[in-house]
Amino acid sequence: MSWLDLLTHWVHIEADLHERYGVDVEDRAVMRSRSWRWLQTRIVGLLSVESRLRRALKLDQEDDGDGAEAG
Repeated sequence: MSWLDLLTHWVHIEADLHERYGVDVEDRAVMRSRSWRWLQTRIVGLLSVESRLRRALKLDQEDDGDGAEAG
């Protein structure tokens, strides 16, 4: 998955960052005082927890859509 894939879901990222980490991406002072790595770490972290971003990327789907379980 590329950063372009992720960033096309910015509205979900923005809401998740605020809900999970209390990060207001519209606060220019905060965002300018932080590094890209700081933001990147938090965005990637959204992929490992229940989040709007995971749902938008359909990462929570565990079957192939037909309702049958593998095994």
